Amino acid sequence: MDFSWPENYTQTRDEIISFAQEQLNEGLVERDEQGVFDRKLWQKCADFGILGLAAPKAFGGRTAEIDLLLAMLAMEGFGYACKDNGLALGLNAQMWTVQIPIAHFGTEAQKQKYLTAFTAGQWIAAHALTEPNAGSDIFSMETRAEKTDKGYVLNGKKHLITLAPIADTALVFANINPKLGKWGVTAFLVDKGTPGFIQSPVQSKMGLRTVPIGSLTFEDCFIPTENRLGGEGAGFSILNYSLEYDRCCILASQLGAMERQLEETIAFVKERQQFGQPIGKFQSVSNRIADMKLRLEASRLLLYKVAWLKKQGKSALMEAALLKLQLSESFVASSLDAVRSRGGLGYLTSTEVERDLRDAVGGVLYAGTSDIQRSIIAKLLGL
Repeated sequence: MDFSWPENYTQTRDEIISFAQEQLNEGLVERDEQGVFDRKLWQKCADFGILGLAAPKAFGGRTAEIDLLLAMLAMEGFGYACKDNGLALGLNAQMWTVQIPIAHFGTEAQKQKYLTAFTAGQWIAAHALTEPNAGSDIFSMETRAEKTDKGYVLNGKKHLITLAPIADTALVFANINPKLGKWGVTAFLVDKGTPGFIQSPVQSKMGLRTVPIGSLTFEDCFIPTENRLGGEGAGFSILNYSLEYDRCCILASQLGAMERQLEETIAFVKERQQFGQPIGKFQSVSNRIADMKLRLEASRLLLYKVAWLKKQGKSALMEAALLKLQLSESFVASSLDAVRSRGGLGYLTSTEVERDLRDAVGGVLYAGTSDIQRSIIAKLLGL
């Protein structure tokens, strides 16, 4: 088994690390405190080709076809170098839950219209699935799409949607026939300014404050047939297709953040002196560091396996669920260890350590909660 990477892959990762370290971290403490999304930083990422990792070259992508292993390694590097976990989440959310479905299920006209605008940073896209009464039980969604002669009329509400307040386009899932359950779920591309399409203000939250979250409401919102993504009832297939990609690359950024976190914590405990020696010499501290390293490497192996399976065109339902559970829970645990290792300093906003902990909590909730991942794993094991 070969764990080495082609030189062009590691070169891309290293270039992204340099770019992110130099361009994306300035003023982060203030932006986090104020909950500010910086569109200029988003545009810098687009100009550098980050968003192009999730599109074919013909529509603004970096490579002729989407290379998941390259994208995964690149986003790992992005998470390592960019301390703005909110920006990383926003980029990944658009890339893997909107761009990938369009690239795979979209018509040529949809790809040309949307992918080129998304990869260039001209438009921002949201993935609208979760509802007030349909969270983990998402296929009980109440948003409806009534078919008409020339299209569909949407009514319903989506909430807890990343990028919703600022999105130029939303990939919206609605049921055209509730009697069909999940097989009635259909996907639509809804553009900002469409009559009946209402975007909420930004909602305040515990962490990931630099990426906006909010609600989308649809009131007799007419969507032409050409804005349907895939066929009627294809929503379930679209979700299944994109979910494994989503977990793989969103979590790659978290893995990079965990590696940076570990390096910074090691440097601190080597330098900090108490009782005449570096605190890293105390077993209670060094054991925490060892646990952080174990979580990092175990998560890395699962991440790389999922990316490899998808690259081979194989299913990764079990592995993706294991990855989501392992990595998201590990980021929370290691973030808490990073705070503890610094004592009171780790609790201060100015040291930029507690922010990772607040941001990490979101990871055990979005893209399927840890409880849901355990349920998926148990079901796949025949329980």
